[in-house]
Amino acid sequence: MNKLRTVSETKREFYTHYTRPINSVYRRVVEELMVEMHLLSVNVEFCYNPIYALGVITSYQKFMEGYQPENHKDLILVSLSKALDMDLQKYQSEAAQILALVKDKSISDILTQVEAKESIRDSNILLDTLTDIAHQERFKYSRLFATGLYTLLIEADVDLIKNQEQRNQILEKFATTLKLPQEKLIKDLDAYRSNLDKMEQILLVLEEALESERKKREKRETEKEVASAAETSDT
Repeated sequence: MNKLRTVSETKREFYTHYTRPINSVYRRVVEELMVEMHLLSVNVEFCYNPIYALGVITSYQKFMEGYQPENHKDLILVSLSKALDMDLQKYQSEAAQILALVKDKSISDILTQVEAKESIRDSNILLDTLTDIAHQERFKYSRLFATGLYTLLIEADVDLIKNQEQRNQILEKFATTLKLPQEKLIKDLDAYRSNLDKMEQILLVLEEALESERKKREKRETEKEVASAAETSDT
């Protein structure tokens, strides 16, 4: 029997692939995502699905916005995938597929088709995934799945971001249809939106601090140039 890797071993594996230092704000994002995915991967009830993949990709993209150098975001994600034995190409491809499919459907249409009998449902990766989950006896819910589902709903109806009452009603319907823990679903997504707001505020503070430091540096350089010019003229 293969020995399951520990969280520490997964982290160590990640840092063998990505050896550059990561800003503390983003390091927390990366490590929390890594730990969450690791714990799910070793849970016997967990089963990969494209909505979970969308949740992973969306969470990473949203919380890593503003990371510098920009091109290292992809390097970090690749290192994460290696540490977690994750098929990154599959995650990205299937996440993009279901996101594209939901653009052509209303939320009510999606619910109607998922609630319909399997024999009359459309055959595509989005509805297949939702219908399979609805028919599972023991589906392993996760926060990342909730994020993926929320991303789909927002893609279908962006106004859900603005209307909390309507949003919660829709989430309750999906929770009932997919047999998800309703209160936890809503709570997890409230926390997700709140954390995005907090991250945006942190990045604003960091940006202001960097701009302030840049202006100070430019001022010092200007003062040095003035002083040097004055010395030259004196001689």
